Amino acid sequence: MAAYTAIPKNAVGKTNRGLIVLQEAFGVNHHIRNVADRFAEQGFIVIAPEIYHRTAPKYFEGDYNDFDSVKPHSSVMTVDGNAADIRAAFDWLSEHELVDPEQIFSVGYCMGGRMSFLANTILPIKAGVSYYAGYIKSVADRAKTIHGRHLFIWGGLDKHIGQDQIDAVTSAMDEAGKEYINVKFSNADHGFNSDDRAAYNEKAAKEAWALVMAFFSS
Repeated sequence: MAAYTAIPKNAVGKTNRGLIVLQEAFGVNHHIRNVADRFAEQGFIVIAPEIYHRTAPKYFEGDYNDFDSVKPHSSVMTVDGNAADIRAAFDWLSEHELVDPEQIFSVGYCMGGRMSFLANTILPIKAGVSYYAGYIKSVADRAKTIHGRHLFIWGGLDKHIGQDQIDAVTSAMDEAGKEYINVKFSNADHGFNSDDRAAYNEKAAKEAWALVMAFFSS
């Protein structure tokens, strides 16, 4: 499995935080690589695994204007396959000479938001973040095995993710007695964090970034 990695310039010792960045449906594209670089600038050792490695060519990037171009890959993913890929990324970080294995986090966007939640249910990560997590209802029942705190971020104008998806995962977290934060940006649409998408909302993206940084530091 190929992966994009980003490492702070001045990182020393096995004392740094590790981060798994999980892609949108469109692959480890310019946006995801940029996100990884931004987190590295904040001191994280970052890995963004190519989740489509079983079906897509290496370094695959889908077209934001042609969702059908990614369906052959997104439609055949399995929870077991996602779990295996996330574990591999976690193991890479855990064994890295610059990473404190007790300080590993995850963040994901859309499809990756669901996988970030999955990561928190199967791995001893410190905390996880899910941006506008698509179809998270399908794994919400795994909330009982959540390891770390979780932050959910949604767009209030998002027509792709219904309130039933949000309610399903927050209710599951409540029932399991797990700690989480749930935030909805009322004026933001699906994909608002990506400045490569028409839905980009600069204000919401900046506020969400500040929230994530505070969340990972608390």
